[in-house]
Amino acid sequence: ALQTALDIVLLSNNLGDAQRLLTHPAPTPHKHLSDEARAELGIGPGTLRLSVGLEDADDLLEDIAQALKAR
Repeated sequence: ALQTALDIVLLSNNLGDAQRLLTHPAPTPHKHLSDEARAELGIGPGTLRLSVGLEDADDLLEDIAQALKAR
């Protein structure tokens, strides 16, 4: 899975830190919404939210690229 292949990006249910974080908004911060309400907001079952921190952008892009290849 993508989350187990990431080396730099952390998985989190909580955003708002200075670190890079990846979350799946449908079952976490938006779990109280119906499927229809999430769809109206553009949040589908495969939507991921990346919160970029203070890390080097090239390092983050490389980490995501290698994780996608590992899938």
